[in-house]
Amino acid sequence: MGRRRGALCAEAEKAGRGATNLGLVTTTDASHRAGRTRGEDREWLSTAVDLAWRCPPSPSAFNVGAVIVDGDDRELARGWSRDTDETVHAEESALLRLGPGHPRLPGATIYSSLEPCSVRRSRPATCTQLIIASGIRRVVFAWREPSLLVEDCQGIEQLEAAGIEVVEFPEFAAQVQAANAHLLNKP
Repeated sequence: MGRRRGALCAEAEKAGRGATNLGLVTTTDASHRAGRTRGEDREWLSTAVDLAWRCPPSPSAFNVGAVIVDGDDRELARGWSRDTDETVHAEESALLRLGPGHPRLPGATIYSSLEPCSVRRSRPATCTQLIIASGIRRVVFAWREPSLLVEDCQGIEQLEAAGIEVVEFPEFAAQVQAANAHLLNKP
C-alpha cells in the first residue's frame, strides 16, 4: 500500500471520517487507546521535533528527534540522529540509552519527528525493527519519510502489522521539514 495510504488518509480527513478504517490513527480520532490526551501527545512530540534541531546535518540522512515516555507520562530516554556516532538514528539512540528488556518499554510510547525507518544501509536493524523488538506498543510521529533517500518507507505498515498503534500528527510536518532543509533545499 505504501504512499497510497497517505492519499487515502488525506481523502478520509477531507471527508471527516478520520483514517482509523485504514489502520492508522490520526489526530481526528475522538480518543487514544493508550489513555493519553492529544495535548500530552503534542507536548511530547514537540520535544521530539525540537531534538531534531540538535542533529549535525548530513547530506545523506534526516535530522530526527525521539523521546520514549512510559505509561505514567514520564520520560525514559531521548535521542537524536548522530548524537553518539555518525550513523546512529534517533529512535535507536533513545532505545540504546535504556538497553534491551527495560521493564517499562511495553507500556511506553516512542515519539519521533519522522516515520521510523524501514530500510537502512548503516546498520543491520532498522528503527522499525528495533521498536518492534523493544516491546513498545505505541508510536507517535510527525512526518512521513519522503521518497528522498529511500524509495518507499514502510515503517508505518510494518509497525501496524506487528500490532503497534501508530498515531500521526501531520500538523508538525512543516517544523520537521524546516529541521531538514539541508536535504530538502538541495539544488
